[in-house]
Amino acid sequence: MAAFRVDWDEGAREELMGLPTAERNAMMTAVAKLEAFGDQLGAPHTSQVKGSQAGIRELRPRSGRSPWRALYRRVADGMVILAVGPEAVRDRRRFDRAVRLAEERLKEIEDE
Repeated sequence: MAAFRVDWDEGAREELMGLPTAERNAMMTAVAKLEAFGDQLGAPHTSQVKGSQAGIRELRPRSGRSPWRALYRRVADGMVILAVGPEAVRDRRRFDRAVRLAEERLKEIEDE
């Protein structure tokens, strides 16, 4: 099976580096699953972000048990991680902010 390319927005990479080491490692394990399965990766590892007009999805480390999410979307023939933020139930305001950032970063990529 061909691996999917997963790119990182520079802002998302900085957000990843701000996570505690164990959470950063869990996130990278989840990203490896996204690289392996791409669009076929399903619940509980990923889900659609409710209310996102841009089709943003959330990558859910530790099968959703991590307090952190990577927000991503397919762009051309790969995936782009656009933002990293807290899980929605844990911190709705910061999750919504991460979704807005992801949508803004996606627009910048699409406008290039």
